[in-house]
Amino acid sequence: MFDFLIQGFGVALSPLNLGLAFLGALLGTLFGALPGIGPINGIAILMPLAYTLGLPAESALILLAGIYTGAEYGGRMSSILLNVPGDAGAVMTTLDGHPLAKQGLAGPALGLSAVSSFVGATIAILGLTLFAPLLAEVAVMFGPAEFFALMVFAFASMSVMMGKDPIKTAIGAVLGVLIGTVGVDSGTGVLRYTFGMAELYDGIDFVVMIIGLFAISEILLMLEHANRKDSSGDIPPLGRVFVTLKEVLFCKGAMLRSGLIGFIIGVLPGTGASVAGAVSYTTEKRLSDKEGTFGNGDMRGLAAPESANNAAAAGSFVPMLTLGIPGSGTTAVLLGALMLYNITPGPMMFSERPEVAGGLIASLYIGNLVLLALNLPLAGVFARVLTIPRWVLVPGIAILAFVGVYQLHSDLTAIYLMLVIGVFGYLLRKLGFSLAPVILGYVLGGLMEQNLRRALSISGGEVEILWRSGISLGLWIAAAALLVLPWLLPRLVKARLGRA
Repeated sequence: MFDFLIQGFGVALSPLNLGLAFLGALLGTLFGALPGIGPINGIAILMPLAYTLGLPAESALILLAGIYTGAEYGGRMSSILLNVPGDAGAVMTTLDGHPLAKQGLAGPALGLSAVSSFVGATIAILGLTLFAPLLAEVAVMFGPAEFFALMVFAFASMSVMMGKDPIKTAIGAVLGVLIGTVGVDSGTGVLRYTFGMAELYDGIDFVVMIIGLFAISEILLMLEHANRKDSSGDIPPLGRVFVTLKEVLFCKGAMLRSGLIGFIIGVLPGTGASVAGAVSYTTEKRLSDKEGTFGNGDMRGLAAPESANNAAAAGSFVPMLTLGIPGSGTTAVLLGALMLYNITPGPMMFSERPEVAGGLIASLYIGNLVLLALNLPLAGVFARVLTIPRWVLVPGIAILAFVGVYQLHSDLTAIYLMLVIGVFGYLLRKLGFSLAPVILGYVLGGLMEQNLRRALSISGGEVEILWRSGISLGLWIAAAALLVLPWLLPRLVKARLGRA
């Protein structure tokens, strides 16, 4: 394990990769600070640029992973200063972060959130280092039937834990699977949902899909809200940014507990930072809120979700690297980046492409230190990003989106398709659907179909192969429990209280 890590640092400490880790952390913080942009849009915009620049796979992944972790840091700024979450994972940060800012403690709140983010990410990166190689060894024993059962578990986990409405989450995932089936069926040669258009024979390109679904839909939402009053001028004064040792020690329990919770939740496929933040905040409130100060500016209420969010972000790399299953919507995009380089994520990547897996893990250590060094002294500078007017922001995002797609395809058809998908994503968001399940369904659907076909081919068409092994049977039982227990437990509790 230590040899693997040493090799990874050899890759991550090269001048190019070190510079890319710093650039990713800086850009990620800026993307995260802007409400509505977040890590997925940042990665979606820059991924085609990284590919067309000819960066090696490990360098491109280090840059994009830096954007992901940096955006988790940056998302706290608008949450604390404006009470506007930078992304879904920063929603719980507003509950105590903004009250602290209104009390004149905006600077200490930003400083504490940076330290909490560092602690949570460090716990998760250590967990990733320890468990990823071990889980990869177990995953080698997975056959097509086990991987199919794992996909079913991922969809069940996503439906229950992602988003407020499980029905809409499930519908979004199904829509993603349907979009993923467009094109020529590789097994039979049958055309699926191409409507006679030759441009769709190869399916909908991943880059076109994510830029249209996230970046273009976000542009349309920004244009819709263009006439609303912008709250960027209401940023409170920061004062001191460096948090005191006494304040850190007061929150140490919340940071450590929430970091562990965030890592465990991040490892579960399809959950992500928003779930981790909510679970950690409610847990910490039950354990520590003896005076009823949570929600009124308690520093522990700020430290808990910040630690958990960043731990979940790093933890989501575990299923992506070891099983080829994205742990969140953002790692689904990173999974697509690996596929651009013809790299198949999974247990064999640790032996076949150790420079990619090891370099990524080592870069997370470096990026975490860079983010702490950037976010403590430069919080005031990053906060000024919130004052950028929409008339500058919208054209900038649009230019990057169009250039990225055209550089990769040199075809106007890809631009038109991106716009159509963008309108589709905008309509979904207006109807209250989360877009993360759509992209997860798009990525997992193809893998699920491939493994189902392989399993049935091995068994000669016998369906029993899908639950014959102990691993696949356990995954089926876990998936069923995830779907049934949230519906069953409240009814059992209500029945027991009725008897009492």
